[in-house]
Amino acid sequence: MNKEDVARCISLRQKAYHTNYYLESLKTVKEIKEKYPDHKPRLLLHACCAVCASWPLEFLSSIFDITVYFNNSNIYPKAEYTRRLSELKRYLSEIDPDQSIQLIVTPYDNDAYTAKLAPMKDDPEGFGRCFYCYALRMNQAYAYASEHCFDYFTTVMSISRQKDSQKMNEIGRSLSRKYPAVAYFYSDFKKANGQQRKDDLSKIHHLYRQDYCGCIYSWQSGHQKKK
Repeated sequence: MNKEDVARCISLRQKAYHTNYYLESLKTVKEIKEKYPDHKPRLLLHACCAVCASWPLEFLSSIFDITVYFNNSNIYPKAEYTRRLSELKRYLSEIDPDQSIQLIVTPYDNDAYTAKLAPMKDDPEGFGRCFYCYALRMNQAYAYASEHCFDYFTTVMSISRQKDSQKMNEIGRSLSRKYPAVAYFYSDFKKANGQQRKDDLSKIHHLYRQDYCGCIYSWQSGHQKKK
């Protein structure tokens, strides 16, 4: 796909009808409270970093029994992966001293993950390669949720300004058909001042804020812009 085709596709997505997934999340919350009056359902929450997880965890903690799932072999280099994981662990320890929120961490294998992204290495940020990356990690997390009998699954990634929340929820809808025993929690965490609350929590907890998404191609793109 050449640059003109990419630009055309992006333009069409921007002009298309957009579902308000924040309102969808509020409807679901109401339904959950009616369906589970005596206990919280179990949610597997895919998280990419502490910053992006901050507001979603605050928003969801009164509704769900949360387990955080960190499967981010996309992150390059390993030192960056380790730093983001360490920050997430620190943040969880600060907001959840009783350790009621469990953290699942999958093995790190950036070489294998990068090989999967390599055919799309020239895609612009926020397009095909990124969509594929979202789907890979969400699929792995959703499969875990299904295998371990969670009630719901969602990802924190819709909070990012740089990520397409419509696409994220499209992926979630598709995966919910693949794993029908686990409901997908539709969200757009950046809405209703979610971005501002994320920024506030990041400052309160002095969270490390990375300057690129994660993969080697986004890292290279960011460093080229700085030159």
